[in-house]
Parts: sequence; structure tokens; C-alpha cells
Amino acid sequence: MDNDFFKTEITQDLSFQIKGKSYAKGCILPETELRYIHFLHKNLKGETLSGEMICNHHIADRLLDIFQKLFDAGYPIEKCNLIDEYHADDELSMTNNNSSCFNYRLVAHTDRISKHGFGLAVDINPLYNPYIKTIESGLYIAPAAGRPYMERDNDFDYKLEKNDLCYKLFVDNGFDWGGDWDEEKDYQHFEIPAEQILKWYPEYKSRI
Repeated sequence: MDNDFFKTEITQDLSFQIKGKSYAKGCILPETELRYIHFLHKNLKGETLSGEMICNHHIADRLLDIFQKLFDAGYPIEKCNLIDEYHADDELSMTNNNSSCFNYRLVAHTDRISKHGFGLAVDINPLYNPYIKTIESGLYIAPAAGRPYMERDNDFDYKLEKNDLCYKLFVDNGFDWGGDWDEEKDYQHFEIPAEQILKWYPEYKSRI
């Protein structure tokens, strides 16, 4: 890795920046389990941009390797800013097509912790690769602005597809893809499987 691709522990300044935002009140994961990563990425215009994420230390090196390979291949990612710039509001971040990782929150209507709450899930180009679930009132789409991109047979910018480079790199590094799920689809989402998380954090079995 060169000077543009690196990881650090959570510094005092960064800790102050994320407290009450992505590191929400009640977060059970110690900050010492998290890492800040910095990398470069290309947008659709081919411009080189700085990217940053907070993730779990278990996957920091994997993510750096993934983003290095995506950058080398010119794979387009529009934005990679800390979700704290959006006050940890996932809808705002997704609507702005911001790719992100750590954000402590619960799975809706449960007391289970989202994989993002462990820093073990990554969302890539989320506006164009929405989460889609059928509920009683109809289709739930997140972000809501991603509705035009729910039809996956259409061609559009920043579309993430099975067997493209991003998919292959994440899957080869032990992630599952939400686009492979049966009852719901999360085309932006890559996560470490629960079985592996339980090996790292058996004390949180009831929350995973």
C-alpha cells in the first residue's frame, strides 16, 4: 500500500467527530475494534478522489486491498465520505450516493445490531443500487430516491451487478452480497456472514 491507502486507529479527534453520530449512544462495540481507512477511488468521469471509511479492524486490510484493485481498474465509485458528514443519517448518505461502512444502528423493529453497527458491512453506490423489500403497504425502497433504479434489467451509471469486479472482489474476500438474497434485495450491500461474526464476537450472540 502507498501513502494514499492506509489505516489508523481511531484518533482522539476522530472519536470526537463520530461520538453521537455513527458511534451512537449505546454502541456496544469498543472504539478500539474500529479502524479508519483512507484510499483513492475513481468516479464515472475518471477523476481521482480521496475516500475514507470507518470499519472493523478485522476487515480493514481486506477493504484497502479491494479499494486498491477497484481504483487500479478504474471502477467508478462516486463518493466515499464518512457518514458522520450526513449526521449518520443513512437515508441522506444513500441519497447522496455516498458509499459507507460503520454506522451503529439496530435492524428495524428488532434489538439486533446491523452488520454496519459492527463495521462489518459496506454499501457501494447506494443511490443506484437500492434496498428493496415487499411490506404490507407495498414496496419499501431505500433510499427512496433509488426507486428509478430498482429495475435491474435497465442500464444506468454506477449499477452494481453480479460478477462485476466489485462483486467478485468482495465475495472473494468473504463477504455476502445483498443482491443474492431471496426475500429482499440489497444491491448496494456487502456483509461478513453472521457465522463469522459470531466467531469474532461470541459475547454478542443474542444481538447478531
